Amino acid sequence: ASHFGQLAIIFLWTSGNLFHVAWQGNFESWIQDPLHVRPIAHAIWDPHFGQPAVEAFTRGGAIGPVNIAYSGVYQWWYTIGLRTNGDLYTGALFLLLLSAISLIASWLHLQPKWKPSVSWFKNAESRLNHHLSGLFGVSSLAWTGHLVHVAIPGSRGEYVRWNNFLDVLPYPQGLGPLFMGQWNLYAQNPDSSSHLFGTSQGAGTAILTLLGGFHPQTQSLWLTDIAHHHLAIAFLFLVAGHMYRTNFGIGHSIKDLLEAHIPPGGRLGRGHKGLYDTINNSLHFQLGLALASLGVITSLVAQHMYSLPAYAFIAQDFTTQAALYTHHQYIAGFIMTGAFAHGAIFFIRDYNPEQNEDNVLARMLDHKEAIISHLSWASLFLGFHTLGLYVHNDVMLAFGTPEKQILIEPIFAQWIQSAHGKTSYGFDVLLSSTNSPAFNAGRSIWLPGWLNAINENSNSLFLTIGPGDFLVHHAIALGLHTTTLILVKGALDARGSKLMPDKKDFGYSFPCDGPGRGGTCDISAWDAFYLAV
Repeated sequence: ASHFGQLAIIFLWTSGNLFHVAWQGNFESWIQDPLHVRPIAHAIWDPHFGQPAVEAFTRGGAIGPVNIAYSGVYQWWYTIGLRTNGDLYTGALFLLLLSAISLIASWLHLQPKWKPSVSWFKNAESRLNHHLSGLFGVSSLAWTGHLVHVAIPGSRGEYVRWNNFLDVLPYPQGLGPLFMGQWNLYAQNPDSSSHLFGTSQGAGTAILTLLGGFHPQTQSLWLTDIAHHHLAIAFLFLVAGHMYRTNFGIGHSIKDLLEAHIPPGGRLGRGHKGLYDTINNSLHFQLGLALASLGVITSLVAQHMYSLPAYAFIAQDFTTQAALYTHHQYIAGFIMTGAFAHGAIFFIRDYNPEQNEDNVLARMLDHKEAIISHLSWASLFLGFHTLGLYVHNDVMLAFGTPEKQILIEPIFAQWIQSAHGKTSYGFDVLLSSTNSPAFNAGRSIWLPGWLNAINENSNSLFLTIGPGDFLVHHAIALGLHTTTLILVKGALDARGSKLMPDKKDFGYSFPCDGPGRGGTCDISAWDAFYLAV
C-alpha cells in the first residue's frame, strides 16, 4: 500500500511539472531558439519586495514575474519528441490518471481481503525476477519503442502522434531486416554531422547505431545510439529476469548460490552461509542494501549527466548542468547515509549471532577495529597532506616566492584519460597513440565519434585536468572518507563498543546511560548518522 502511495505522489508531482510549464511556461517559443530563450518553470504569484522584485523576475519573454527552469526538463521533453503545450497537457493528464489509479491501488491493498501476507515480502526470487524482467526489461524495451517511433522521427522533423503512429514507418523497410537477420541495416545511413535537430535537413534513416560522441549541433548523445543502448539493456534484463528459481523449477536458487560462496582457502570462514535468511527476514537489511545501491547509482548519474549529456542543448546551459550535478550528488549523499542508518538498525534489532556464526557478516564485526582504524588513517593522511600542500603553495604565492611551490600533477588520471584516447597530454599510450595495436585493431570497432568527442574542447566528456583538479579531488576524497568513517563506525559499533559493550540493549538511539556512567553520551548509532549527515 505504501509503495502505491509513493507512486501516486511521484506521478502527481511529475504531472504538476508538465502542467505548470504548459500553463505558465514558454515551451513553444523555447523550442524555436533553445540556446537563447530562457526556459520558464512557473509564474511567481506574489513576488515580495514590491515593484523592483517584479521587474527583476519578469524575464524569459514573460508578461509577469517567473522562475527560470534550471532542471533540464525543457531539454528532456524536447529530446523525447514533445513539441507543443498540448503535448505537455496530455502528458500531465495521463500522469494524473496514473496517480489516481495508484491511490486506488494503495487503498485497495489496505483492505483485509487484498492485504499481502508477510510471506509475500519474503519471496526474494519472484521479486528479483519481476523487477529485472518486468520493471527494467520491459520498461527499457518500451522506452526503446518510444525513442524509435516518436523521438527519433521527431528529431528529423516528423511529428508522430496517436493519430498517425500506425502509418509512419520508423524505418523505410519496417521489420523486414529484423526477420531476415540483417540487423546491420538498422545502423546504415545515420544522421549526418550537418543534421539540424528537429528538422529533416541532414537527417538519415538509421534507428539503432553505434556512432559514439555527440551530435555536433546539440552537443548531446545521438538519439539512435541511446535507442540502441536501451534495446541492449532490455535484452539483458529480460534474460536476467529468468535467472532465479520460482514455482517453475528452472533457474538458480539464491540460497544455493549463497551457500556455495565459501572461498577455498578458508580465509572468509563460512562465507555467505546464513546470509539468505538473515537478509530475507530483515527489512532493514534489505532497505540498507537498496539504499547503498541507489546512492551509488545516483552519484553516477550526477557524473554522467555532464560528461555524456543525453538531452539536446543541455550541455550549452551551464547553470542547469551545475544545478543537476549538485542536485544528484546531494541526493546521493542523503541516500547513502540512509543505507548506514538502516544497516545499524539491522545490527541492533535483526542480527542473530548464532545464525551468522563465522560468516562474512560476523567476520566484519570481528575485525571492525581494523576497518575503523584503517579508515581513520586514510582520512587523516588525506586531510593533512591535502591541506598541507594547499596551504604551503598558497603561502608561497602570498609571500611572493611562487618558485617555492611544490609542483603537483594528476599523472595517473591523465594516463587513464590518455589510454581512452585523449592526446593533449602527450602520453602516446593505447588509444591516444596512432601506432598502438589497440588503436589500429579498434579502428573498425570503436565508436567513430568517441575519439573525436574526447579530443574536442566543446564538451565536458574528458575535461583537461591539472594541479587544481588534483587538490580538489583529494579534498573531496577527504570529505567522503571522513563521512564514511563516521557512518561505518556508527554501524559496526551499533551492538556495542569498548566503552559500552551493552549498547545493543539501549536500541538505535539513546542520549546517555546516566548520570553516573561516563562516556555513554551521544554515542548511539543514531548520533553517528546525525553527525555524518
